[in-house]
Amino acid sequence: MSDYDFVVIGGGSAGYAAASTACKLGLKVALVEGGRDVGGLCILRGCMPSKTLIESANRFHSIQRANEFGLRAENAAVIGSEIIERKRRLIAEFADYRRQQLETGAFDFIRGWAGFVDPLTLEISGENVRRITGKTFLIATGSKLTHIDIEGCEQTGFLDSDAVLDSTHIPKSVIMLGGGATAVEFAHYYSGLGCDVTILQRSGQLLKEMDGDVALALSSAFTRRGMRLFFNTKLERIEKTASGKRVHFCHEGEEKFAEAEEIIYALGRSPQLDGLHLENAGIAVQHCYASTGATQQTNVKHVFSAGDAAGPYEIVHIAIQQAEVAARNAARIVRGATEPLEQIDYRLKLFITFSEPQVAAVGFTEKELMSAGADYKIACYPFSDHGKSIVLGETDGFVKLIARTSDGEILGAAVVGPHASDLIHEIAVAIHFHATADDLLRVPHYHPTLSEIWTYPAEELARGGEPVMPR
Repeated sequence: MSDYDFVVIGGGSAGYAAASTACKLGLKVALVEGGRDVGGLCILRGCMPSKTLIESANRFHSIQRANEFGLRAENAAVIGSEIIERKRRLIAEFADYRRQQLETGAFDFIRGWAGFVDPLTLEISGENVRRITGKTFLIATGSKLTHIDIEGCEQTGFLDSDAVLDSTHIPKSVIMLGGGATAVEFAHYYSGLGCDVTILQRSGQLLKEMDGDVALALSSAFTRRGMRLFFNTKLERIEKTASGKRVHFCHEGEEKFAEAEEIIYALGRSPQLDGLHLENAGIAVQHCYASTGATQQTNVKHVFSAGDAAGPYEIVHIAIQQAEVAARNAARIVRGATEPLEQIDYRLKLFITFSEPQVAAVGFTEKELMSAGADYKIACYPFSDHGKSIVLGETDGFVKLIARTSDGEILGAAVVGPHASDLIHEIAVAIHFHATADDLLRVPHYHPTLSEIWTYPAEELARGGEPVMPR
């Protein structure tokens, strides 16, 4: 007899979603969490704290443009300690709510660090050491900061993404190491507060997973804001100077350097699998992930994985979706059901970066469709030619729709521009219901609104004419 039907390792968004789903399905569930604070990456060190800081930058950035709107805002100032204090207060409230959910859930909440003893047994270490057994398991242990060895980096000092969230000092200038979502958001944060920003990106564009036109629109907007961007760089070494810090790098075959008061280390995250002793359960690790298939099963079929520990997308709503699929499949295994296990559908994968301008995408990118040899067509429309955008004074960027050539079904979309994080959800709904460009065009859109911009590329696709490219 096992102690539990389903044991979840990790109390973040994925772990809580899985435990709650499994309980509703009638399973006996335990959730094990060893972190000092509970809540998961999203609440404690990810989505919520970073967006709280970014909102302060957004407000200050708007204040700096007051004259453009016939307004005067004199003596505006940035108080770093008050920005961080607001963040701490809000995150404490979010974390306290999650802690209450974990402690009062229908599952057993076990505090301690879990490691596999064998495929059916976990040893929980903490104040007391104990062992529990389970019929099925979920690994939802999140991720940790990735550290790349750069000469002089440790000696010189830097702020990583965790440290930024608690830094009350707003430097006059920063060098951003990295060009992914975290780097882009923090670049906007510091620039929005009036800092001089330099971005050093190892790949050929910002947000390397995005289509090139999306990345170009964002980098062009960043350049207009005064940021300096270098792509295809190789970081050589870092050193202190009399006035700050210096990063030496190779760019286009030349040795160059950038100087700033502070260095922000934003070179990504990797799965947190330390101490799980996956080898004792025979669980394979591929490319640092507890590798899973579409059913969220690892190679050990009664062990599942979800969220950052599983990949391939480190995004909260996908982590929750993966976790719920895993819980439902675990229930099928426990009950000995013979029907095929549920498979996750990534058609609705969303990607959003809360920069300025914002970047959002849903469904397939052009990169993915080209790689798959799919037949598709695109249409784009610029915010610079859109009435509401002009009124807002937010004319950077464009929207893009991607549809299947044969029947016009919408396969993907991207937005670079104002309120992209909200605009993208209209297309997520359209993709969910397998809508065509013609279907979208038939839906009334109020004028003047930002959302009506979707009707222009939809009309172009419905007509089957030449795409309207962004300008």
